[in-house]
Amino acid sequence: MSFGRRGLVGIALAAGAMVKAKAAWLSSPAHTTDGDSGPISLPQLPWDESSLEPAISARTVSYHYGKIHRGYVQTANAMIAGTPYADMPLVEIVQKSAADPAQKQLFDNAAQIWNHDFYWRSLAPKSGGQPGAQLSAMLVDGFGSFSQFHDQFLASADGQFGSGWLWLVMERSTKKLRLVKSANADTPVTGKIYAPLAVIDVWEHAYYLDYQNRRDEYADAVLAKLMNWKFVEKNLEAV
Repeated sequence: MSFGRRGLVGIALAAGAMVKAKAAWLSSPAHTTDGDSGPISLPQLPWDESSLEPAISARTVSYHYGKIHRGYVQTANAMIAGTPYADMPLVEIVQKSAADPAQKQLFDNAAQIWNHDFYWRSLAPKSGGQPGAQLSAMLVDGFGSFSQFHDQFLASADGQFGSGWLWLVMERSTKKLRLVKSANADTPVTGKIYAPLAVIDVWEHAYYLDYQNRRDEYADAVLAKLMNWKFVEKNLEAV
């Protein structure tokens, strides 16, 4: 299952409640300017750079966060300076720029900031494995069994063509858990079909230093050792 940026915009922008929702995935984490200037700040990592080892090395986190994520923040701040976007929260910048083809470059950078922050919070040291009873039951309902969810998670992450993301979401109409893929900067926050619960980054910079082209091994390590099921549960409670 996959989705595109335009297809998910729908009527989301008209629904002000969507922007004001109190879901964990729309809440603002702790932020630090950390040398960057502008209305969009670089979100603080929820753990130390070495905390995800051995599944993800400190070297990868340092480059991914300090260079890639920071670069999106710096570029987006330069683009919104002196524009109405400078007064908007990040999620609103993502949603409004998604609806305007002339703002594709801004969307790409703003959405990548949002996606990366969500990715960092989807991971936690000494986590992963099978979740608690309630969430496990939902995975069984959505995928048949935890084993089938595991297999589909690996296959979907490995099967994403090119750069992108693999999202664990709740489909709002059915209340069932799904896995959806998105290319490049695309994100479910631009639409009303899915509520994002967790995400894995499958751009090469997320795993190549540690796994080279073995994306499936990276996905397996994330699911087995790092998946932050408490974050998933918090997001579910807020939907």
